[in-house]
Amino acid sequence: MRLTNYTDYSLRVLIYLSTTTDTSKLSNIKEIAHAYGISKNHLMKVIYQLGKNGYIETIRGRNGGIRLALDPSQINIGEVVRKTEEDFHLVECFDPENNHCVISPVCGLRHVLNSALQAYLSVLDEVTLDDISKNRPALTDLFQSTK
Repeated sequence: MRLTNYTDYSLRVLIYLSTTTDTSKLSNIKEIAHAYGISKNHLMKVIYQLGKNGYIETIRGRNGGIRLALDPSQINIGEVVRKTEEDFHLVECFDPENNHCVISPVCGLRHVLNSALQAYLSVLDEVTLDDISKNRPALTDLFQSTK
């Protein structure tokens, strides 16, 4: 299983925002992009979607910025991945509209891959943002060193 950059960036933004325990402090796209060395344009789309999905709060204006809208323990990683990935078509036969594989009706691989996908998502469903960002001091130090 491979995640898209979109999902990767979504998870990175959430991790970055989880390092700020002060709920009055706002982060911004520029500092997050700089911390990770990724494009601000990519992050603008990601942040818009994270806000739309209710994971982050965006405050507009001169002193605006972004912050988590939920406690990190309330943000389930499996849910985030499901909401940010376009599809989970590991192989052609997972996509009924574009399946041209001649062995699909009798193929045993499809069921194995489907079981693997379900196991993968099941593991992610057991993890929260809090679980993957428990090392906040170390993360904060790394983010500070990029400034």
